[in-house]
Amino acid sequence: MTAHDHLLDPTPKPPPSAWNVANALTMLRICMVPVYGWLLLSQGGDNATLRWWAAGVFVLAIATDRIDGDLARSRGLITDFGKVADPIADKALMGMAFVGLSLLGELWWWVTVLVLVREWGVTLMRFFVIRHGVMPAGRGGKLKTFLQSVTLTLFTLPLWTFPLATAWTAAAWTTMALAVAVTVVTGLDYVVKARRLRQTSDRALRKRARAAKRG
Repeated sequence: MTAHDHLLDPTPKPPPSAWNVANALTMLRICMVPVYGWLLLSQGGDNATLRWWAAGVFVLAIATDRIDGDLARSRGLITDFGKVADPIADKALMGMAFVGLSLLGELWWWVTVLVLVREWGVTLMRFFVIRHGVMPAGRGGKLKTFLQSVTLTLFTLPLWTFPLATAWTAAAWTTMALAVAVTVVTGLDYVVKARRLRQTSDRALRKRARAAKRG
């Protein structure tokens, strides 16, 4: 077969298998969630050594999120399974951290409820409007993820054992306030984008065109 014939070959390229290293990392991150939760909550959260281990597992899980995304894009390993499992893994990890810290009395419950409603609400909204198009994560969403990762790492660490513990605690609450603010603002932005997408997508325009013809 010549190069010209190869270009004209109508045979579609098979999709990547769901059994790949990127999805394996995603599943590893899901498995880390109960491990992190156990380390965080053991002995009422008062064991400094276990808190260090919990923070290490949390940071490692966050790292796998970045690595599996880069691998999937660079090696063409993006699959339908990965599109569903990856955000679930992220939400499960962050949700475990927020809920766990609230169970320990180290974080107000209203903060946890507000963040989780936003996170799962946006995820459900993305699935709801996927017929109209995909809403990619913007800079605000990436900033939100970064701030949440930093602040939850700080809250997981045994800050009471640190030199200048009061200053570290103040830094943790400052980043938490920033993370919550960005989480709320970006959540509202996603609502606006979803509404605009439903009104301006090709699917919506075709639907209005058919309605106009019938009218």
